[in-house]
Amino acid sequence: MNSEYIPLIVGSLILISSLISFRIGISVAIIEILLGAIAGNSGLGTEGWMIYLANFGGIILTYLAGTEIDTKMMRDNFKESFLIGFFSFLMPFLGTIIYTYFISDWTLQASLIAGVALSTTSLAVVYSVLVETGLSKTVIGKKIMSATFITDMGTALALSIMFIKPTFYTLLFVLVSAGLIFLVYKYALMILRNPRWANKIIEPEIKFIFFVLLAFIYFAKLGEGHAVLPAFVLGLIMSKHFKEHRKTVIVRDKFRTVAYAFVTPVFFIVGGMKISLPLILSAIGIFIILFAVKMITKFFGVYFFAKKYMPDGKIYTTLLMSTGLTFGTISSLYGLQAGLIDQVQYSVLVGVVVASAVIPTFIAQKWFMPHHTEDLTED
Repeated sequence: MNSEYIPLIVGSLILISSLISFRIGISVAIIEILLGAIAGNSGLGTEGWMIYLANFGGIILTYLAGTEIDTKMMRDNFKESFLIGFFSFLMPFLGTIIYTYFISDWTLQASLIAGVALSTTSLAVVYSVLVETGLSKTVIGKKIMSATFITDMGTALALSIMFIKPTFYTLLFVLVSAGLIFLVYKYALMILRNPRWANKIIEPEIKFIFFVLLAFIYFAKLGEGHAVLPAFVLGLIMSKHFKEHRKTVIVRDKFRTVAYAFVTPVFFIVGGMKISLPLILSAIGIFIILFAVKMITKFFGVYFFAKKYMPDGKIYTTLLMSTGLTFGTISSLYGLQAGLIDQVQYSVLVGVVVASAVIPTFIAQKWFMPHHTEDLTED
């Protein structure tokens, strides 16, 4: 396909996704993933700019999710968030390894990659759905996002400990990330509340946040790390400013508008394009089994804690915690590039990851949306 047409096609997919989402009342992220899968299997290829923009979109969504966290509530409810998030990671991690290694006869390293890839919960998907439904402002929404971060932290640590060899650049990434987070926390208000910058069409505050996130991406790639974690922590420490200084919320809302208009849709569309239906169909049996393994182990890892700590939304919480996308594709791609898994295994894992982003989310929104959300909203 002529590359000159690709931006136009991507733009049309973004617009069509919004119209369909508005019409049927399903999260636009799901529609974008599905249309991306259709486009990818119809001959639309990904270009370098799309891949980078998609990665950037995932980082932006993670940052925005961090800004929605109520740090006081996170401290007060750390036990429940930790238990839900930790077992949401541990159960599918172990379950997938046991099945792929002992039953499906994958190599140990391939099984470990599969365990990491299917242990994730997509903070990007969870955040997008909660924002669209208005649940990001509720107690249950904030608890889900906190638990999701714990799950993804476990995934990132598992991948790093088992496979990534630290280098000088890894240390540099950690130090630069920590330094940037400290500087932003200390001087953010000087920038966000600068009267000379307020309501300026050039939006220097938004460009400032973009720059910091781009710096995370650069040094993460240099040090073979993950920019998702510092981006979330940055959003987390910024949430304190947004909560205490209401005028700064305008900056966050502008940032969200810019991101949701084009950048984050590319993230979901490219995620869908990574599915290779022919390769999945060639291994449809293990695809179905691995999807079932992820769903069942996620259920046992989340449901009983959710029932205890969030009884009004226990099924909804379990389904959202069963989603996957960002870290799942990152882990699978790492395994493919490192020669730990083959192309078929990669396609199956990515297919399961993307299916888990769509199917549980659809079911959760269609039949298990928490009722009386006004009762769950913080004062």
